[in-house]
Amino acid sequence: MGNGISPENMPTSSSIEPEDDRCRICGGESQCENLGVIRYDVPVGDPRFGKLFRCPNNPIEADTERHERLRRISNLDAYADKNFYNFVVEQPTLKLTERQSLDVALTISARYAENPEGWLLLEGTYGCGKTHLAAAIGNERLQRGEMVLFITVPDLLDHLRSAYAPSAEATYDETFERIRNAQLLILDDLGAESPSAWAKEKLFQLLNHRYSHRLPTIITTNVDLDILDPRIRSRLLDSELIKRGKITAPDYRTYARSESDQLSSLANYHDMTFETFDPYTGLTGDDLQNIKRGVEKAFEYAKSPQDWLMILGANGVGKTHLAAAIANYHQQQGADVVFVTVPELLDHLRVTFNPNATTTFDQRFQMIRNTPLLVLDDLSTEGSTWAKEKLFQILDYRYVSRRPTIITTDKPLEKFDARIRTRLMDVRRCSIFLLKIPDYASRINPRKI
Repeated sequence: MGNGISPENMPTSSSIEPEDDRCRICGGESQCENLGVIRYDVPVGDPRFGKLFRCPNNPIEADTERHERLRRISNLDAYADKNFYNFVVEQPTLKLTERQSLDVALTISARYAENPEGWLLLEGTYGCGKTHLAAAIGNERLQRGEMVLFITVPDLLDHLRSAYAPSAEATYDETFERIRNAQLLILDDLGAESPSAWAKEKLFQLLNHRYSHRLPTIITTNVDLDILDPRIRSRLLDSELIKRGKITAPDYRTYARSESDQLSSLANYHDMTFETFDPYTGLTGDDLQNIKRGVEKAFEYAKSPQDWLMILGANGVGKTHLAAAIANYHQQQGADVVFVTVPELLDHLRVTFNPNATTTFDQRFQMIRNTPLLVLDDLSTEGSTWAKEKLFQILDYRYVSRRPTIITTDKPLEKFDARIRTRLMDVRRCSIFLLKIPDYASRINPRKI
């Protein structure tokens, strides 16, 4: 390596004559004669021949002014403290599977930061750490002097809409071009945008451009991919381009597991298991065969919960016991379960409107919609118009995304709201079993009148 640059590219001696041997740029021993660049003394065939390179004593990492400028452009100011070192994996309240999902997502993200090729998709619920990891990657690339653009999808669409205004600083085409060709684009919260036709089309145009040109892109989302625009979903499922990190940990901001634990009342039914269920006492003939089939069906669902299971029957026949047995079995496997009666669920949603609530309605609503296994006990009273709408939104989301859901009710199907009834009667998604037996109290304590 030559010490400095060739004579023909040097300024006049009067302009660079140092007062000592210290470099005016980096303050260290001068290699670049105060110019900040060097030329390597290499043979003609070497790829470095005839090119100027940044002086190794003045790396990009030390260029504070450039970093600040890049950070302002990147929209990462609010996330300047996010890095891989302060990403917490070992939270004491987490299950083993949840800690493992955080560890895997951290590893994938750190590797991507080293070599951002293709796309990275980070999935998980609110507050699980997706945005932290995406911002950590962005900050790492900023430190290396690269251009990064971090933006939430709703904000992105707002920026595009505002570009149509006569007073806009940049035209729509200029704004769209800058975003779609960003060196590294981080799109936070895909799926939170208003699903209008215009929004869908703009997002598809943006992502399709970056997909076609294999431009490094990071996407975070808390929604099931199945509800996204099919054109975008197909690109996100391209395993040759996409690296995926799915986080199953809950929102760390609401003291880890407390949100689902507070909502779920499964602990009150801990003694309701398949082992403690009594299908024999007081039953013979068709009744005995009916309850045995019900237990078999519940146990099969517990081993592999898919789509919906609805258990119908009069009060006291064992619907809640079987639903709790499935939930307890599933929870013992280390998975998340929310077991809640419908009246309690609606109360949990209403309480979020209290000014002193520790969680927002959106956070609780999203947690309910996305929980891996939801047990809705006693879906009998739908209540007010507001209650009916919230129940429909929860059930419709889980219907479309095919999330495992158990429902118990003593209400005939024809009495349900029409929108909910059509989903319950879809045999492709919902399996219904009717318990046609006497209530348990009568079975164990028969009295003749």
